[in-house]
Formats: sequence, C-alpha cells, structure tokens
Amino acid sequence: MQKLNKFFNLFATTQREPIPGSTQVPNNAGGYAWKLDAWQQLDRFLILGTEGGTFYVSERKLTVENATAVMKLITEDGVRVVARICEISVAGRAAKNDPALFALALAFASGDAATKTAAASALTQVARTGTHLFSFLEYVESMRGWGRGLRRAVGNWYTSRDLKELAYQVTKYAQREGWSHRDALRLAHPKATAARNELFAYIVGKGPVPEGDAAAWVYLRAVAQVATPGISVSELCQLIRTHRLPREVIPTEWLQQAAVWEALLEKMPLMATMRNLATLTRIGVLAPNSEWTRNISERLTNQEWIRKARLHPVQVLSALKTYASGHGIRGQNSWEPVQQIVDALDKAFYLAFDNVVPTGKRIVLAVDVSGSMGMGNIGGAPGLTPRDAAAALTLVTAATESSYHIMGFSNNFMPLRISPRKRLDDVIRYMSGLPFGGTDCAQPMIWALEKNVAADAFIVLTDSETWAGKIHPAQALEQYRRKMNIPAKLIVVGMTSSGFTIGDPNDAGTLNIVGFTPDIPTIVNDFIRGEK
Repeated sequence: MQKLNKFFNLFATTQREPIPGSTQVPNNAGGYAWKLDAWQQLDRFLILGTEGGTFYVSERKLTVENATAVMKLITEDGVRVVARICEISVAGRAAKNDPALFALALAFASGDAATKTAAASALTQVARTGTHLFSFLEYVESMRGWGRGLRRAVGNWYTSRDLKELAYQVTKYAQREGWSHRDALRLAHPKATAARNELFAYIVGKGPVPEGDAAAWVYLRAVAQVATPGISVSELCQLIRTHRLPREVIPTEWLQQAAVWEALLEKMPLMATMRNLATLTRIGVLAPNSEWTRNISERLTNQEWIRKARLHPVQVLSALKTYASGHGIRGQNSWEPVQQIVDALDKAFYLAFDNVVPTGKRIVLAVDVSGSMGMGNIGGAPGLTPRDAAAALTLVTAATESSYHIMGFSNNFMPLRISPRKRLDDVIRYMSGLPFGGTDCAQPMIWALEKNVAADAFIVLTDSETWAGKIHPAQALEQYRRKMNIPAKLIVVGMTSSGFTIGDPNDAGTLNIVGFTPDIPTIVNDFIRGEK
C-alpha cells in the first residue's frame, strides 16, 4: 500500500517545496523560504548593501531588486522611508553610507511632495561629508533633473555649515565621483551672506583666499602654504600641527616622510588612522615597541574613541584582515605587520560592539559555511565575505556566554574549532579553508534533537539560500520544541541583502534580524532573555 504522507507531510517537507499552507516563495537557490517584510528588506539593504552580489544573484540584479522594493515603500510611506534612512545612517549602523545615499536619492526622485521635503531636510544628516554629497549627486542626477527643490537642498548643505567646517570639507574632499564643489555650487547657486559668498567665490575659482583673521580664512591660507615651492619639512609639519590640516591637502610627494605623518597623527581621527596603518608601517612610523605603536594601540583600544568615531565592526574587521595579511587587496603594496597593532585591532573589534550582557542560556550558534557564504562583500568591505563576518560574530558570543556550542553547517553539520581564546584573524583564515557544499539550514535543530542537546536558543548566521534539506528549518524547530519539551527560540541573522529568511515571521519565538551591526549582540541577547 502506497504511503501518501511520503509526498505530503505537514511536519516534514523537503526544502525544494513550500511548507503546505505557508506563504513561502522560491528563493534564489531553488529552495523555499519566507519573503522578508518590506521594511526588513529596507534595513538589510541600508545596512549590508549589495556590493559584490551573492553566490546566486549578481550585484546588478540584487541592486535592482532592492531598489524596486525601496521605491514601492516610498510610494506607500515615503516619509517613513526617509526617517529610517536617517536613523540607520546617523546611528552608524552601516559600514558604508552609500546605500543610504542611494535610497535618499530614490526618495528625492520618486517620492511625493512630503517625501521630497523630508529628503531635502535629511540631506545634511545623511551626507555628512563632501564625499557623501558627491555620491548623492551622482545617484540623484541619474534619476531626475535639477529642479528648485534639489538646488535648495544642495544649497542648504553649503549654507548650513560653520564657515571653518565648510572650508575643511571643500579642501579635504575636493572632488569625488566626477564631481567637485565648484560643479555643485554652480548648479545649486545658493544665496548666502557676504562672508560665505567670499568662500563660494574662492571655491569656484573666481576669488582669492579671503583676507582677515576669521578661522576659515586662516585655515585656507595654511592649505595654500603647504603647496608653496621650497617649503621645508619643519615648516610643513608646523602648519599641520597649528592648523590641524588633514592628509588630503598635503602634496603627495611629502607623504613618504615619516615626520609629516607623525605631525598628521597628532590630531588624526581614529577612522583615518586605521585606514593608514599599512602606510605608517611601510614608512617606519609603526615599528615593534615604538612610541607611535604604543600610542596608536592605545587609541584603537579606547572605548570612548571608538564610540565617538562611530567605528563599525565591519570596518575594524576589514582593517584587521588587510593589515594582518601584509599586503593590499590587489597586492600592489606590502608591509611587515606589527603584532601590537594586530592585537589592538583584534581588541577594537570587540569594543566596536555595544556592551553585551550574557544571557546565561544554553545556545547553539550555527554558522552557514556553504559555498554561497563565500561570495560577495559584507558592507562593501573588499575581500570580506559573509562567511568571514559570520565567523567573527561567533567570537562575540563565545567571549560573553558560558554555555554554547559553535557549529558549522552546509549539507553536513560539524563542530567549529572556535573559542574566545582564538584570535580573530586566525578564525577568519580557519573558516576560509573549510569544505562546503549545499545549504541545509535545518541542520542545527536536527543535530540538537539527534544528540539530545538541550538548547534555549538557536542562532543561525546565514544568507538564507537553503535548499538541500529534507525538512524546512521552521519544521525542524517545531519538532525540536515538541520532542525536547523546550520552548527554544530561533534567531536568524541575515548576512546578505537578499529578500529571504528561513525564520517563520508568524512565530513569536523566531527573530529575523540584519547581521553585523554594533547592536546585534544586544538585540539577540535581549530576545533570548525574553526582554524583546
């Protein structure tokens, strides 16, 4: 007699088919998962971006899919979209600001009157630097023309800033993305005070550096002086120290001088310092046990400096991976890493997360190590894959929790040799070398049930491109709860901006969140403890 439940079973459905009665849809890998709520997808796009695409979806297609979803939300509630863009951008939840600038340009181009007004007001908050402004202009000009509203918004970017801050912005970020401040001002032609108009004339090349003792004019004269023929190293360093000149205004030929870098470092922001670690090592400023090595190590491990710099864990992780490798992503430059700096970056990674309160619960932390997790870039960080980021995130749990299993899965399930005693760069190398296959996100619950492992929560770090299993993750979770008599929770941390999740959105014990933001460990732990 034929067993019909072999083909139709409410408790166990192959991942190649949807769970009967559910709202699952096909994912990019050929399996079935739940489509993310539109607002959740917006968050994923703003936080993770689409750079590099995924194993299954090209960067172009992923960008189009996310842009289409954002435009639909703008039609429904554009003002709320703009508010969310501001919230994520200003809070520093994303490693790169480009997705926020792109989404803001979409709101400016396709929103109704209220949305465009909100987007105009938000520009100065989201475009915080000259580079941000140029990226926004590049995006928005590809979507619409220069109307009155856009001219007013861009003009406000220039008129709302303190004169000294504006002078700093237009010299440090002189041109990017094929744009210059001269271009932007000529298109926006803002109305301003006499003093500001003097600065505008200087920017567009129609006037000299203004005379007088105003801080902005003194700063601009110093910028002009560094390019004076015949200036000495000591004179240049004195100008840098007196006027806090940034690296970008220093002529390139001087940036091979250790003394110049030492002068720049005295007031250099933490983010800029981190970006220049390789150069500082290559020219000898950073060396084992040197004074500057100790100084920079202290800065990198200062919790308050990290907070003020809005240092994102992805930025720290990317810097660590590149610096510890001893060569650039494209292999053009090489250096001998200083171990003290590597150690400082390792510590800075943990400090870049919010303070985490241990849950005291039994946790199974499962990392998707399938082939799809090794493709694309997290947060636009070159060479930093979702698998790298997921591996690093496990160390935060290992460092704070006392009862946990750290496992890896593709179509098999295996323990991972990860502990809080492991170094971050070692864990990344270890994860990169793991064998991988198809994706079965039900493996954590199946394993725990088979091994009689008591777990209060399963944390799954994945791109949700699951397809290889004989049972869906949500069904495996229900089986585990029922047979173990434990109301286990499931937290799905999405590591890419694909629009799918394995977590049942109708299950109160399941949490779907975006991976790798500074507040992720706190959100996860609050949910496990029942505070969310």
